[in-house]
Amino acid sequence: MPSLFCFIFPTPMDIRSELHKAQLFQNLELLAHQIVEGFISGIHKSPFHGFSAEFAEHKIYNPGESTKHIDWKLFAKTDRLYTKRYEDETNLRCHMILDNSSSMYYPEVKNLSLDNLNKIGFGVLAIAALMEILKKQRDAVGLSIYSDTYDFHTPEKSSERHFQMLYSKLNEVATPEGTKDTRTYTFLHQIAEKMHRRSLIFLFSDMLQTETEEAMLFEALRHLKYNKHSVVLFHLLDNAHEIDFEFGNAPKRFVDVETGAHIDLYADSIKKAYSEKVTQYQEDLKLRCAQYQIKYVDVDIRSSFSKVLNSFMIERQKFA
Repeated sequence: MPSLFCFIFPTPMDIRSELHKAQLFQNLELLAHQIVEGFISGIHKSPFHGFSAEFAEHKIYNPGESTKHIDWKLFAKTDRLYTKRYEDETNLRCHMILDNSSSMYYPEVKNLSLDNLNKIGFGVLAIAALMEILKKQRDAVGLSIYSDTYDFHTPEKSSERHFQMLYSKLNEVATPEGTKDTRTYTFLHQIAEKMHRRSLIFLFSDMLQTETEEAMLFEALRHLKYNKHSVVLFHLLDNAHEIDFEFGNAPKRFVDVETGAHIDLYADSIKKAYSEKVTQYQEDLKLRCAQYQIKYVDVDIRSSFSKVLNSFMIERQKFA
């Protein structure tokens, strides 16, 4: 996807100095807990009707499995079959991948909160919420962060100390450090090479690239499937601006936040061509993900976290 269509956002030229003033989440773990508790309390409205709030202790019964560990009391309450989980069972290995390039810090947000998020803020909180669920289930979580460099990597672990380290690292990410372009397919290959044991992988990215060879990007996504990994791509976008290009028709300067290049124009003069280009790219991405058996989830950062958590629950059941 050409860089012109990747990163042209209406913003003052001193955006980076303003973004440095953004505050971190005051208590990331607490916010994640609130998201998960809110999701569980409203789960009767979702496809998981009757799913026990004590899901950390149960998994859905699959036909053909032994009936020895079915929780019949829970069956009486929910009319669905669940088996009890035990600490000595093999737990899930889950790896989170976060795009930390400058385009992920759009739109400009000075005070991140549940009701006021940019793409990186949504990604950080979504990962923290998934970690909250995984921690309750005693599952192992790893984390990789990339931009123009491979910023951070830690393998999957399940200790409390490890989770606290991950929360701390994610909180650091919420504040940008200068201009960073995107090397997605370069680092996805490197991450894939580090994944030796079958895992559930979540990638959070806007998929807007400084590298513009789409074929190489798709091949990198395919590489993540190596070793029978299950992969979910959460495609984070601000739909009103990045798909619909709703900027009115006043003259504006659009700045590439990763290269500094800019163009002055009336938004309406390119709105149709821009939207068609972005939509086509999104459709190509969906098609390739379907071909590679990667679950594609389009996420508008102005929506709730329920789509992310519902997608996790579905993939968790498939992986078990």
